[in-house]
Amino acid sequence: MINKKVVSVQEALQGIENGMTLLLGGFGLCGIPENAIAELVRKETNNLTCVSNNAGVDNFGLGLLLQKKQIKKMISSYVGENAEFERQMLSGELEVDLIPQGTLAERCRAAQAGIPAFFTPAGYGTEVAQGKESREFNGKMYLLEYAFQADFSIIKAWKGDTAGNLIFKGTARNFNPCMAGAAKITIAEVEELVEAGTLDPNQIHIPGIFVQRIFQGEKYEKRIEQRTTRKRD
Repeated sequence: MINKKVVSVQEALQGIENGMTLLLGGFGLCGIPENAIAELVRKETNNLTCVSNNAGVDNFGLGLLLQKKQIKKMISSYVGENAEFERQMLSGELEVDLIPQGTLAERCRAAQAGIPAFFTPAGYGTEVAQGKESREFNGKMYLLEYAFQADFSIIKAWKGDTAGNLIFKGTARNFNPCMAGAAKITIAEVEELVEAGTLDPNQIHIPGIFVQRIFQGEKYEKRIEQRTTRKRD
């Protein structure tokens, strides 16, 4: 069995260069590859195109890359929690492609499955449809969307083994499974890394064939994006 373990985040991110396209898992601040993002900030990798459901917050997640102006283009579904993102977008400093959330997920899944394009009804008749091919199926109009073509996919899982098999926990699963195997190279950072053969096969969410590199992260903050409380009775 191939051992895909690398000893550090630095080794895991080898080969990521300026100008590349990256898929990054997570939803809000849940299930994001914290260690990998921090290393990209440290390396000052720039001119990046980042595909992620959202752009983190001002001082965490992908927001850290935005602060350093390392992202050239953001392809996202929801970006309402990041003031710096808004500033850069409105000033023209940042290219932005906003797409429906389901379309974002399916463009990842299509890339994972080797499907070059697909038709979806989402966005037809709106600004999303501008410049895209449309076609009628069974009396309903659909848009042609293309699978992402990314250099690296960087995802986060709860537990993994040295063969690259992954288990996610709760809603931290989100976009991570459909981004696994959706790029030329998939890097998985995990909270707990065990030897191959020790995970229950029935509990594995993503098989190791979709992962090329895996490493154990550290010092996870797991911040809460919006803390909502109420007064005690």
